[in-house]
Amino acid sequence: LAKKLIKTYNLKSDSKILDVGCGKGFLLKELKKLLPKMQIHGFDISRYALKNFDKSISKNIFRHDAAKKFPFKNKYFNLVISINTLHNLEIYDLKKSIREISRVGKKSYISVESYRNDKELFNLQCWALTCHSFFSRKEWQWIFKNNNYFGDYEFIYFN
Repeated sequence: LAKKLIKTYNLKSDSKILDVGCGKGFLLKELKKLLPKMQIHGFDISRYALKNFDKSISKNIFRHDAAKKFPFKNKYFNLVISINTLHNLEIYDLKKSIREISRVGKKSYISVESYRNDKELFNLQCWALTCHSFFSRKEWQWIFKNNNYFGDYEFIYFN
């Protein structure tokens, strides 16, 4: 995934990237291996994840709630990513987070869990125990459009 992000978004050594919901920072670590001078930032609400991430990758990993205003200037990052995080937010907080991703990033990529039928919805409900946002593909697209999100996005389904 790190290689694909670098290629797709034309990331360079002087690029700045933010991972919203970075967890233990595994993706950021892979990006840093490929572009050691890249400026990486990440935040997560999980104290456990942040206590256990690899401290060698960056001092710019911190605890923050994705539903709150991000502490960065407009268009500060070349790329903002959020992978399988936004489902943890209630709809009103989800809207705030999507708007913040758009605000701080020149480009963005979001991956969210979704469903196309009742079986996939059931599987998603069983898998995502902390999930607050169970939306179909069309509902996610509506949310993105109505919150001025024009970045890239992808859906994950649980067959």
